[in-house]
Amino acid sequence: MLNFDDHDGTIWYDGALVPWRDANLHVLSHGLHYASCVFEGQRVYDGTVFKLQAHTERLFDSARQLGFEIPYSIEEINAANYAVCHSNNISDGYVRPVAWRGSEMMGVSAQQNTIHVAIAAWEWPSYFSPEARLKGIKLKWSKWKRPDPATIPAKAKAAGLYMICTLSKHDAEAEGFDDALMLDWRGRLAEATGANIFLVIDGALHTPTPDCFLDGITRQCVIALAKQRGIEVIERVIMPEELEKADEVFLTGTAAEVTPVGQIGDLHFQPGQVCRWMIDDFTALTRAEPEAAQAGAAE
Repeated sequence: MLNFDDHDGTIWYDGALVPWRDANLHVLSHGLHYASCVFEGQRVYDGTVFKLQAHTERLFDSARQLGFEIPYSIEEINAANYAVCHSNNISDGYVRPVAWRGSEMMGVSAQQNTIHVAIAAWEWPSYFSPEARLKGIKLKWSKWKRPDPATIPAKAKAAGLYMICTLSKHDAEAEGFDDALMLDWRGRLAEATGANIFLVIDGALHTPTPDCFLDGITRQCVIALAKQRGIEVIERVIMPEELEKADEVFLTGTAAEVTPVGQIGDLHFQPGQVCRWMIDDFTALTRAEPEAAQAGAAE
C-alpha cells in the first residue's frame, strides 16, 4: 500500500517539480478547513493521459464555481501533467491535479488567499480487484443522498461534495460490500460514491440524468461507445424499484473504468454481453493512438 506522505518521486507544486515529501501545505489552509478545494482524477495509459483536455477544462470550471481562478493556463496544466508522469516514470497509473485556497486569511471569507495548484501521479491498478470485477461488485444502499443543486455546486468536482461519499463507502465496506449506491434528495437513482451507474433493460442502456451529480467523462465515453454499437441509450429519471427490471448493471468512472455490478442490497445481477462489450470497447479506446484517446468515441 502506497504511503502518500512518504514516497519517492516528485510532485508538480505551484509551477515547479518538487520532491514528493516536500509537497506540503499549511495546517491553516482554507481548503482544509472550508473545503475550498477542487480536483480531478485521471488515468494515464501507455504514457497518454486519457481525455486530459476534458479533465483540465473541468478542473478550471470547478474552480470558477467555487469562486476562484486557477493561476495557470490550461496548456500549462496539461504540460505539467505530462511532466509529472515523465518525472515519476508513470506509463500506466493515476494522476491527481488539485487546486485550493491557501492560508493568508482564516475564516469563511478568503478573498485574498493565494490559489495553489499541485499535480501528483502514481502507479495504481484497477480500483476494484480483478476477482470482484469478474463476478460483479457488491453495492450497499447509502443512507446519504445527493443533495439538491440549490444547496451545493453540484457540477463542480469539489472536495466537500465527497464527504458523504467517504461516509457511505466506509459504511459499505464495514458490512462486506465493495461500495455504496446513492439516491438523490428526491429518492431517485443517482450514482455510487465515485462512479456513474448504467442499467441494461430489454437490450437498451438506461442511466440517470446527471442533474445533481457529475456527468462523468468516462460516462460520456461509454454512452458514445454504446451508440456506436447500435445500443439505444436512454438518460432519464430512474426510480430504485426499477432495478428489478435490469438484466445487467455496471458502473463507470476514471477509477472504476467499466465495472460490472453483481449485487445491490438484496438484488442480484449477472454481468452479461453488454458489460463485456463496454469493458472491451472502453479498454480499446484507452489504448488507442493518443489522438483517438483524447477525442474519445465519436458522438
